[in-house]
Amino acid sequence: MKNLFDVNSSIPFKISRSRLERFIECPRCFYLETKRGISRPSTPGFSLNMAVDALLKKEFDIFRNKNIAHPLMEAYGVKAVPLNHPDMNEWRNNFKGISFHHKPTNFIIYGAVDDIWQDEKGNLIVVDYKATSTTKNISLDDPYRQSYKRQMEIYQWILRQKGFNISNLGYFVYANGEKDKEAFDGRLEFKVELIPYEGDDSWVEKIIEQVHDCLIKENIPVSGEDCEYCKYHRQLSEAEK
Repeated sequence: MKNLFDVNSSIPFKISRSRLERFIECPRCFYLETKRGISRPSTPGFSLNMAVDALLKKEFDIFRNKNIAHPLMEAYGVKAVPLNHPDMNEWRNNFKGISFHHKPTNFIIYGAVDDIWQDEKGNLIVVDYKATSTTKNISLDDPYRQSYKRQMEIYQWILRQKGFNISNLGYFVYANGEKDKEAFDGRLEFKVELIPYEGDDSWVEKIIEQVHDCLIKENIPVSGEDCEYCKYHRQLSEAEK
C-alpha cells in the first residue's frame, strides 16, 4: 500500500530524503506521487554502484570496530575515526535510516546515511559514498551533483535536530573506475579519493514547510522547469490531440 498524504490524518507522515529532492526537482511530480499515488516510471538500479557502496561499508567497518582511522582518512589528514555507535547499522539501513519528527508539519524526515565519522572534538562528520567512471577531475560543481550536496545537508540537519554536534564539513568518498588498463581480466580497479564539502543546512526547514504547504492544497502545482517527465507528458498530450 502506498504511503499517501492525508490532510485529515493525525498520524505523522514519513517523507524520505529522496522525496524532498523530488519536490525540489519538480513539485508537480512530487505532489502526484505523494498525494495521488501516481509515480514516475521506475528505472533500473545501479548494481555496480550498490556493490561499491556495500564493499566500502564493510571496509570502513573493519576500522570502526578497531576505533582507528582508515588509511584514506590518514592520507588526506582527516583527524577522525569511523563512528562506532549502536544505531549505526539502523541508520545505514534503507528501510529504517535515521529520522526526526518535525512537529510543526507532523512530518517524519528520514534517510539512510552511508557513513558517519567522529573527529577529535567529538563532532560527527557526515560521509557519503559515490561511484563513477570518468577520466575528468571529479567536481562537486557539476550541475547533476548539486543533489549530492543537498543529500548531505539533509542528513546534517536530521542529526542536528536529534541533538548531535555536527561538523559543517562533510566528505564524499569517491570511487572512480579506471578505464586505462590494457585488459579487463575480470577486474575493475578504482581510484578512491576524498572530496571535502562545507555544508549549509539552513534551507532544509524552509523546504519542509514548503512541502507541507504544497500537500495541504488541492490544486496540483506547476512542473519543475527542467522536469523531463513533465515535458514528455506535455509533448505526448499535444501529439495525441
